[in-house]
Amino acid sequence: MNHNESVLKKLYEEIIERVGVGIHAVNRDGKTIIYNKKMREMEVMDKEDVLHKDVREIFQFQENQSSTLLDSLKNGEEIVNVKQTYFNNRGVEITSVNGTFPLIIDGSICAAVEMATDVTRIERLMRQNRRQTKLDYRFEHIIGESSELKEVVAFAKRATRTNSNVLIIGETGTGKELFAQSIHAESERSSAPFITQNCAALPDTLIEGILFGTTKGAFTGAIDNPGLFEQAQGGTLLLDELNSLNIALQAKLLRVLQEKKIRRIGGSKEISVDVRVIATVNEDPIDAIANNRLRKDLYYRLAVVTLFIPPLRERNGDIPVLIEEFIRKYNQLFRLNVKCVSDEVLKFFEFQSWLGNVRELEHVIEASMNLINHEQVIQFEHLPYQYRKSNMKKTNPSEALIESSRNISGNSLAEQLANFEKQTIESYLNKHHYHITNTASALGISRQSLQYRMKRLDIKVPRN
Repeated sequence: MNHNESVLKKLYEEIIERVGVGIHAVNRDGKTIIYNKKMREMEVMDKEDVLHKDVREIFQFQENQSSTLLDSLKNGEEIVNVKQTYFNNRGVEITSVNGTFPLIIDGSICAAVEMATDVTRIERLMRQNRRQTKLDYRFEHIIGESSELKEVVAFAKRATRTNSNVLIIGETGTGKELFAQSIHAESERSSAPFITQNCAALPDTLIEGILFGTTKGAFTGAIDNPGLFEQAQGGTLLLDELNSLNIALQAKLLRVLQEKKIRRIGGSKEISVDVRVIATVNEDPIDAIANNRLRKDLYYRLAVVTLFIPPLRERNGDIPVLIEEFIRKYNQLFRLNVKCVSDEVLKFFEFQSWLGNVRELEHVIEASMNLINHEQVIQFEHLPYQYRKSNMKKTNPSEALIESSRNISGNSLAEQLANFEKQTIESYLNKHHYHITNTASALGISRQSLQYRMKRLDIKVPRN
């Protein structure tokens, strides 16, 4: 082999190794002779696992399926854009769309080559979304006796009588999906699918196809697949963390809500859909709109029924009943006999900010019960380290709580927080001579959010 041929051979090898599609070639005996980097990544295998070995000894195929690579080798025919699901030598499932062709020299089949596009993740997500979400919750599972929570439950129950879209606003861990499931379960759509999708869990390149579906040939590896709107036909679609959805996709979602029709990616046919949309956001929608995370027109379209789920710190009267429920739950799971938390722990809980809300409280109870042996009361020393650490500087945690309580009037916690918020905003407004933009900047919020809060708290700008 001369120098030019050697360079050319090396160039071909580098191209095969670096190209962005999987390449797998076998000789006439079905043994692997080429297995490039992309293919190794797709199949989660090393070159040594596959090279010079019989494909039939390494991969397993689903019932009624065989290797497209071996089929092409056997029949001498080209196979175009065929989806194939199979398993590697460790049982990991792989799904790819393959283009396969035989290499024929002097009338004899000498080898076969397959070029594969990995659609494992898309296929898995589509399969998961095709499963109707199990309804675990109804209104009776919403725990709490506070007036704040009961008011939201009453509003949510009224929403079961109509098919209007619903927007649920609440911090992480407040139970937004619990409310969504409950609304669906008691509505006339209860016998139809309830399907959920977290908008923050997927990249933009995937979520459009998942929402609206795909048409075969729309892009490399695309197959005919119904989107979530088609899957939820007649039922309810929950779009969790809608404010994480790309603004361009929000525009397409708005069109679907207005016209009640969807068009799959790559398709020309419009498909009518009858779906009730429940969306959740985990921040003040005014802030989300101001910061271009939520379209104003989409907000108004969805907020036909709006539920504000209060954070746990605004309904800490519910903490004792929540503790009781979580202790009961983990007593069953852990086979313990815990009765309650100590007075010291209860006081500590009542003065926590609970940024993770009900979910955080549940995790604290679960973690504490993991440290229990045969005790029947959760003591302060059973709490997770980060909670104990927050109070280490105080010799007695209760003393700090008692000291804090001296400044508390007979008002409810919600009233106290509202008063504090009003006093803070008024102080900043006065400091900045009631200049809205400068005050909002100093507070770290948007102009719209400040104006919204001023209106809610009845803060007036004095006349000159």
